[in-house]
Amino acid sequence: MRQIYKFLRLPSTDRCLLVKSAFLVVAIRLGLWLLPFQTLWRLLARMSQATIEAQEADQAYLDRVVWAVTVASRYMPGAITCLTRALASVVLLGQCGHRVCLRIGVAKGEGGQLEAHAWVECEERIVVGG
Repeated sequence: MRQIYKFLRLPSTDRCLLVKSAFLVVAIRLGLWLLPFQTLWRLLARMSQATIEAQEADQAYLDRVVWAVTVASRYMPGAITCLTRALASVVLLGQCGHRVCLRIGVAKGEGGQLEAHAWVECEERIVVGG
């Protein structure tokens, strides 16, 4: 009940962004389970086409997107991976005309197991997954 009260006290723009983030996180998570990555990537690329043109990466909006995706991920059942959060951020930032780049890195961890991590860069700065 407390979370609902906090949600209702948010400014309408933050509520809208949070709801949009939650739907995206769920859709991307399902897409990662059900679709080949290339198919999902093509769908997300279409979704992330800019509806407005951004002059430069507005740090306040970047921060709000990171916040919204992080909060939405917290309330999803199961673990939400860095790839899911990064893909959701790519879509949200791309829709506002920000030029972003999804990065995926793989390295050997302790014990020789492969470990992967995904992050998003905007104007050569890591904005998600740093």
